[in-house]
Amino acid sequence: MSLFQPLPPYKIVSRDKTLDLSSPHVMGILNVTPDSFSDGGQFNAVDKALTHCQKMIEEGASIIDIGGESTRPNADTVATNDEIQRVVPVVQAIRQQCGNDIWLSIDTSNPAVMQAAFEAGADIWNDVRALKREGATAVAAELDIPVMLMHMRGEPTTMNDLAQYDEVVSDVTTELLARIQEVTSLGVKQEKIIIDPGFGFAKNYDHHCALLSQLEQLKVLGLPMMFGISRKRFLAEVLSKSDVKAVANTQAVERDAVGTAAGIFALQQGASIIRTHNVAMMQQAVALWHQLSTYHGR
Repeated sequence: MSLFQPLPPYKIVSRDKTLDLSSPHVMGILNVTPDSFSDGGQFNAVDKALTHCQKMIEEGASIIDIGGESTRPNADTVATNDEIQRVVPVVQAIRQQCGNDIWLSIDTSNPAVMQAAFEAGADIWNDVRALKREGATAVAAELDIPVMLMHMRGEPTTMNDLAQYDEVVSDVTTELLARIQEVTSLGVKQEKIIIDPGFGFAKNYDHHCALLSQLEQLKVLGLPMMFGISRKRFLAEVLSKSDVKAVANTQAVERDAVGTAAGIFALQQGASIIRTHNVAMMQQAVALWHQLSTYHGR
């Protein structure tokens, strides 16, 4: 059996748009924050954010994930009005300059922020807390918006203390299923849900290795999957354990090659969306994977 199997025929609908997930999509990261771990402060002005967004679209991103609050370990909480002021002008500028074809995802757990961003033209809610904030599930159901539910335990300030599992792949699957059942019971449509196994959140090195090598087991949930590992500490640990210390000890941007390889492993196991800081590198790898997955010989 070929390693390059086609993706399941999932589709996600937002308003009058349909995102066909039977082909892989690259999601470009646009942090409009002063303190994100990799690129904080680089794109937190509207003109800089728009320029970077246009660059990622040219490089092949079909989804832009806009975040106004860092979720790195021990990150400061951002006031609602501050997060709205960071995110909404960027959504408006992208819509004005780039049109309606590009999909805009909002990386937030705050329902008020998502409401404002949706009204400005956002298409997807990417929530690392899986709609656990007060009022989040009700807003997601009311907006009828696609939602990415990520696996995490606790909060960024406590998650590392909660990285204890009987069997990480089974536990992550079970906990995601419980969350899916909870939000659908409160009005969120199952066909609007995308799952995210939560790399970098409440998991240690061994957990990440097990999860990445057995990601296909999450197919039992029957939902499309987003994979986000770009520039995270696990990648530096991989390089360090492999004696690639010259790379492991440098800036997060130096982890892009190993992160791209991880993205291909995720595609092979059924992930439909790969979230990345380096769109050009990931898009080239995805193009090769897509050609091989649809190749029938000549």
